[in-house]
Amino acid sequence: MEKQTIQSVGFRNIKDADGNVTGFQFKVKLPYYRGIFLSQIRPGTLYIDGEKITKEDITWTFKGEEYTNEEMASDFHTHWATTVPAVLKVKKPGGLRQGYHDLKYGFCWTSSYMPPLIQNDLDPDKEPMVYMPEFGHHVNERRLLIV
Repeated sequence: MEKQTIQSVGFRNIKDADGNVTGFQFKVKLPYYRGIFLSQIRPGTLYIDGEKITKEDITWTFKGEEYTNEEMASDFHTHWATTVPAVLKVKKPGGLRQGYHDLKYGFCWTSSYMPPLIQNDLDPDKEPMVYMPEFGHHVNERRLLIV
């Protein structure tokens, strides 16, 4: 895996069974020293080349299984290991053109050993006033290439 949270490997357009480009995908790694359960993830907002993508158009894939944000929120059994990146699939008819694209995506997670009072204001789209590594780097940006 690469050092950056947003991985360059796996950034590509995706097609349906008929060969139509239906969107794109990218991978993110968990920037945490231990794994978490899906119910702990707090997905943020995705921007691709400045265009806001709604959360309903994004699914997360772990171990070959796709999850919506709502499904992850109630999944207390599926574990995301630090050594395996998640694949985020984005619905976007026609996908992305060849060339460079700027991605901006934030996510964070709750932690069982931190008091709820500290976690109540977690916002995956904003950096916290005090950096706390146990919640990760919330907003990640990367320029990636589709060929």
